[in-house]
Amino acid sequence: MDTDSVPDSYEGTMANEVGYGDSPALVVVDLTKGFTDPDHALGSDLTGVIEETNRLLDAARGKDVPVIFTRIVTRDDEAVDLGIWAEKIPALTELTADSEWVELDEDLHAEAGDYVLDKRQASAFHETELQSVLTRYGVDTTILLGCSTSGCIRATAVDACSGGYHVVVPEDGVGDRVEGPHEANLVDIHSKYGDVRTVDDVERYLESL
Repeated sequence: MDTDSVPDSYEGTMANEVGYGDSPALVVVDLTKGFTDPDHALGSDLTGVIEETNRLLDAARGKDVPVIFTRIVTRDDEAVDLGIWAEKIPALTELTADSEWVELDEDLHAEAGDYVLDKRQASAFHETELQSVLTRYGVDTTILLGCSTSGCIRATAVDACSGGYHVVVPEDGVGDRVEGPHEANLVDIHSKYGDVRTVDDVERYLESL
């Protein structure tokens, strides 16, 4: 994100950096095959996002940093549990528990002890156990990775900020189908809800723990 893209009118009012806390968790949002396979209606090429996410996953290992993967999963092909969201985005009805589309991308450096959380709305906090999991781990900082920047990343960032967490978004560790919404939402998140940092900066923070 080009910091020059933050509107001048925000200076002194918004875009203040909060920084890192003492106890982070990596929250990897929706890097499942339905979103990482361009052959699916919801998918796009997120190869670079996965590579940068893996850098931070590797840095977190051995540092007692919890890793949480989220997936959008509906209980049946009518997606009643997704509510009106499924009417807005009908392709979500294909994300059933028995489909390959809800499997984590095979290139992710996931491990057996990682927590996998199923959700049914954009925010990873909405009617899920995420708050309880973070509380159990004593987390004060959420590092958000995955997709999409303009959708589930933004929604999760807003709720994480509302919950009192430091919110960090590594800019090359999140992605979207379209560059315009991706960039605009990075600016908005950095201005109002969290700190958008480079992957290098976040990696150094994790390695310093």
